[in-house]
Amino acid sequence: MTSMQRTDAPRVVVIGGGAAGLLAAGTARENGASVTVIEQNDRPGKKILITGKGRCNVTNDCTPSEFISNVTKNERFLYSAVNRFSPRDMQELLSSLGVELKTERGKRVFPATDKSADVLAALLRYTSGCTFLHAKAKAIALDSGSAVGVVTDRGTVPCDAVILATGGASYPLTGSDGSGYRIARAAGHTVTPLVPSLVPLVSPSPLCKEMQGLSLKNVSLTLYDGNREIYRDFGEMLFTHFGMSGPMILSASAHLRNTDFQNVRVEIDLKPALDEPTLERRILSDFAKYANRDVRNGLNDLLPQKIILPFLSLSEIDPRKKINVLTKAERGRMLSTLKRFTVPVSGFRPIEEAIVTSGGVRVKEIDPKTMASRLVKGLYFAGEIIDVDAYTGGFNLQIAFSTGFLAGRSASEFPSNDK
Repeated sequence: MTSMQRTDAPRVVVIGGGAAGLLAAGTARENGASVTVIEQNDRPGKKILITGKGRCNVTNDCTPSEFISNVTKNERFLYSAVNRFSPRDMQELLSSLGVELKTERGKRVFPATDKSADVLAALLRYTSGCTFLHAKAKAIALDSGSAVGVVTDRGTVPCDAVILATGGASYPLTGSDGSGYRIARAAGHTVTPLVPSLVPLVSPSPLCKEMQGLSLKNVSLTLYDGNREIYRDFGEMLFTHFGMSGPMILSASAHLRNTDFQNVRVEIDLKPALDEPTLERRILSDFAKYANRDVRNGLNDLLPQKIILPFLSLSEIDPRKKINVLTKAERGRMLSTLKRFTVPVSGFRPIEEAIVTSGGVRVKEIDPKTMASRLVKGLYFAGEIIDVDAYTGGFNLQIAFSTGFLAGRSASEFPSNDK
């Protein structure tokens, strides 16, 4: 469409060359705008390269309604964006740009090559014809309540519309350093409190360090705040020197924004496929086989080696005690621990380690049908800078793409003669 560029094409400046910014820039350019992308890194898309452990979980192969059900904050705000540019639309765009895709467990969509660099290369192809400026944006230049340019450390870039797509405050080394929030505030917008989301959890229990590096698969997890159950999941998790991480833990963290962590814990069902009577028979069978061993040496058929001593500690059983002298009460405690392996939670890891930032520009100040600011004419928002976030599984990247598409389309249609 570049050959049909209008001579009076609106000038759109995109601040941020991440997932949302690149999609917004490409869409605006495709829609006839003259686009400049301001990126403070030496190259765009750094955060894209590390997503999905370098594999890039680009989206989730679900319907818009299924997608919305996986948004954990301000889901109604995203109805228009996700319906205008759905996960299916994103897959079709990537396919048109030469990226073959595959769908894995949980409808997670990845490039067939498992290389995030292939996704970034495709998005850069999509922005062909855009101008990239290596500079640090400092503020939006305003005139009578309208955006007329972007002030950078290399001078002011004049424009008709601005798309603020700087990301959040997580992974600052990739450029998501929170600078976009300062720019938004200076333009008159409210930024809600910023907290980490999709972030590992810290535990005061020394048992986590003992289990450091242990990955559990096909277990179920229930998150409690006091006696109140607040989240339940099934899948994978990882013990670390500070506490817990992995997909289930990251998703659980999204439900802990408003807690004081006084009584937060997770209970892990280590054998979710077995009910308690069946599991008890399994224990008795194993104990009959290993009757003369120490209990710490008789659980290898039931549990990974690294969790056995912590498991016995929680069950209040001497690991050197012989299996054939275990009491019924001790076996009962073991059964309870197998179904409710309890780990206290004392807080989040730092926001710099979070996959996404919860909080951002208040959604009431943004038109959900266009991503336009309700306060500043010609200003648009896209991606993580907005106060929305979702579970793991490709949902947060799709939020970036959907809002980026809508912001790019809307900004390219913004009439310069209204200024």
